[in-house]
Amino acid sequence: MDLSNYLLMKHELSLIVAFLLLICYDLFASDNAKKYYFPVACTIFLIHTVVCFFFKDNGTSFAGMYVTGPAYLTIKNILNIGVFLIMLQANSWLKKPESLLKRGEFFMLTTLTLLGMYLMISSGNFLLFYIGLETASLPIAALVAFDKYRHDSAEAGAKYIFNAIFSSAIMTFGLSFLYGACGTLYYADIAASIYSTPMVVMAMVFIMAGLFFKISLVPFHLWAPDTYQGAPTNVTLYLSTISKGAAVFALMVILFKVFPALQETWKSIIWIIILITITVGNLFALRQKNMKRFLAFSSISQAGYIMLSVFTGTAEGMAATIFYIFVYVFSNMAAFGVISAVEDKTGKVNMDDYNGLYYSNPKLALAMMIAMFSLGGIPFAAGFFSKLFVFMAAMEQGHTLLVFLAFLNTVISLYYYLLVVKAMFIKKSESPIETLHTDGYLKVSLVLSMAGIFVIGVVSCFYDYIAGISFGIY
Repeated sequence: MDLSNYLLMKHELSLIVAFLLLICYDLFASDNAKKYYFPVACTIFLIHTVVCFFFKDNGTSFAGMYVTGPAYLTIKNILNIGVFLIMLQANSWLKKPESLLKRGEFFMLTTLTLLGMYLMISSGNFLLFYIGLETASLPIAALVAFDKYRHDSAEAGAKYIFNAIFSSAIMTFGLSFLYGACGTLYYADIAASIYSTPMVVMAMVFIMAGLFFKISLVPFHLWAPDTYQGAPTNVTLYLSTISKGAAVFALMVILFKVFPALQETWKSIIWIIILITITVGNLFALRQKNMKRFLAFSSISQAGYIMLSVFTGTAEGMAATIFYIFVYVFSNMAAFGVISAVEDKTGKVNMDDYNGLYYSNPKLALAMMIAMFSLGGIPFAAGFFSKLFVFMAAMEQGHTLLVFLAFLNTVISLYYYLLVVKAMFIKKSESPIETLHTDGYLKVSLVLSMAGIFVIGVVSCFYDYIAGISFGIY
């Protein structure tokens, strides 16, 4: 075996080192040393996150099975930032008696599923892609059912694993047809030999459907609300941002690199999926009272907007996709950070519980308001610019009707996002949430999230850099 093949896999190797350090510390540290497990684990992952920004690799290894370049490295770094913020927010939850003994497992499962997402992103062969997909999916199922003595968590874990198995089976079915038609699983070889036949189109549809499950696009979204509501809040955040971001990028790579010859076919499919997803997500979000379920349908709608930029198939669309994921990570981190703080201290998760939150917890209310403004696309939060770039990329390709309908849906989404703001700042409560004292880790996460929401939108260098690496997947 040529060990030079591993030289391009610096992100993966760095994460494996972090994973092994976490295992060794959990297994061999003394009882006194284990008291510092959380800060040590966060420090180890922070070092990994920072080091990864210095990697500048470009090329392929393992005969083209593994591919890397500026775009791949950028999306991995974005996921690293998101996972680090999630880890910071998990401190209060992991300190509870029922979770204290399992905190090592939380960090190990989180890093392991992130490794699978790395492989999905950098795959140049469907075999490696499928290995990455399963490596990412199985640990997430364990994380969803992490609070196994809570009925909701166990139920959410069961629903997630059944849906993951079903989506993987559909994708495998499609891959078998694609291999039968092309005789290879390499992205480049398939693209060079593929042509439109009923068998190939069916294979493409099955592969897309398998990834639509991961992104929770309509009609493959039904697992998301129940899973998001039942899973621990920090795991819900992981599902709605990290998992979704990796799956969107992987789908974009597959569409651009494997099926460019079938662009007219998959564009017509995705056009309908985008419109239905945005509309259904928005309409069902209007009815929700549980905050986690509310953000579940919000994330379904957001997935439709992300796919609008993928749909364009241009350099501008790719830049808008990566930028949207970047902004979405920070926006969701802020929203779920507040939900986590309230739920950990009071157990309250309904929207009505947030009535008058500003009067008892003004800082938390401000953080949630900023997050809602960004998710809704209100100027001058970063979410406004991410939606603007998505609409511009679609308009340049002449998709005026779709952009108009998406814009109308944005108006609907503003209504339900502002319902949360109204509850916190205008409505009164007979039993308001008392003043909460959040831990330092959560405060750091919220400050970084809010800073990201404003800085990413205002400072143009972020988008300029992403635009400069557009179509770095080729």
